[in-house]
Amino acid sequence: MATRVPFVSSTTLFPNQCHKYCYVAKSLPLPVSSPSLRLSSSSSLISLATLRNYKGLKRVGIRTSLVVAMAAENSKSSVLVTGAGGRTGQIVYQKLKERPNQYAARGFVRTEESKQKIGDADDVFIGDIRDTESLIPAIQGIDALIILTSAVPLMKPGFDPTQGKRPEFYFDEGAYPEQVDWIGQKNQIDAAKAAGVKQIVLIGSMGGTDLNHPLNSLGNGNILVWKRKAEQYLADSGIPYTIIRAGGLQDKEGGIRELIIGKDDELLQTETRTITRSDVAEVCIQALNFEEAQFKAFDLASKPEGVGSPTKDFKALFSQIITRF
Repeated sequence: MATRVPFVSSTTLFPNQCHKYCYVAKSLPLPVSSPSLRLSSSSSLISLATLRNYKGLKRVGIRTSLVVAMAAENSKSSVLVTGAGGRTGQIVYQKLKERPNQYAARGFVRTEESKQKIGDADDVFIGDIRDTESLIPAIQGIDALIILTSAVPLMKPGFDPTQGKRPEFYFDEGAYPEQVDWIGQKNQIDAAKAAGVKQIVLIGSMGGTDLNHPLNSLGNGNILVWKRKAEQYLADSGIPYTIIRAGGLQDKEGGIRELIIGKDDELLQTETRTITRSDVAEVCIQALNFEEAQFKAFDLASKPEGVGSPTKDFKALFSQIITRF
């Protein structure tokens, strides 16, 4: 006679995080002798297709529609965007929110004002990347992390463009590139690794191969030096990564230009060294969908509008990349 697992209510059916289409079935009243329903004592996984076809589910009050809905919810990728209050971060966060069937978006910002600016949703966390503990609530349970945090140079007051001089810049106390672009990003990488995050997309900047690049002189912050140090730390972390070194960022419409991949700042020697923030945001999200984007680092720019064909095949784009760093 077939052995049966003792009856337990339908509340014991839970999503299993190890696979988007499987569920942990704890003590469901299923006949263990049935080949298609035999449970492993270690994982007890039952496929969604099996659950749909098993008539016995009616006896525990679980409707197929509920199981399908649970599968759809569990198949989403949970993504945290840090720096979600920034000009590019806002776009990434919004793009994720516009694809609710694919992504469960979270944002991480530094102030209440920034949270209000992007909609004041419950999935937006306030914290400080320089404080590892404040990252933990936001990063627990996510599948992917998109890092868009960056130190911001401020122009010193009193600049008069009519005098023919260049403006001078400074960083707020505690917000220098070493603290934000190095320590802050290192904290994020460490927290993500501890939480089991499956992929990190890091947005950097072209120019990191040149110590004398003008960006390094802003406020004596050496911003590209510290960004590069964080990039290397990510590449050495063992976490699947995508490092995007964007060209000059433009506030223009995205999705209408042909994107260009480069390496080692070669694009800085050409006329195609800018890109829209919207296009950078889209590449961030597309990098989550293709293995061809993992363990890759590349420069990113675009051709002028009307030149070439707008990039639609992102798998092909990522396949062009040959550099791990």
